[in-house]
Amino acid sequence: LNTRDVIGVFESGHSRGVAADGGSTFRHAESEGAVVDLCAPGTLPKSFLVTDFPDETIYISQLSPAALKKRAERLEF
Repeated sequence: LNTRDVIGVFESGHSRGVAADGGSTFRHAESEGAVVDLCAPGTLPKSFLVTDFPDETIYISQLSPAALKKRAERLEF
């Protein structure tokens, strides 16, 4: 995943879904097969990334938004 493909990184609120205002968007993406869960079994998600590649995809991550930001900054030249 390239940082240029990331539209936003958001705190998840420790649930498998998105906050109430984005819940319908998440459910729609999930029904389209556009949600990728990157969490290890038994771990709670800490963030989700919305990307536009491939198409619009939501990635669920066990890493915090701050940790993802640090990783992205290390990869930039």
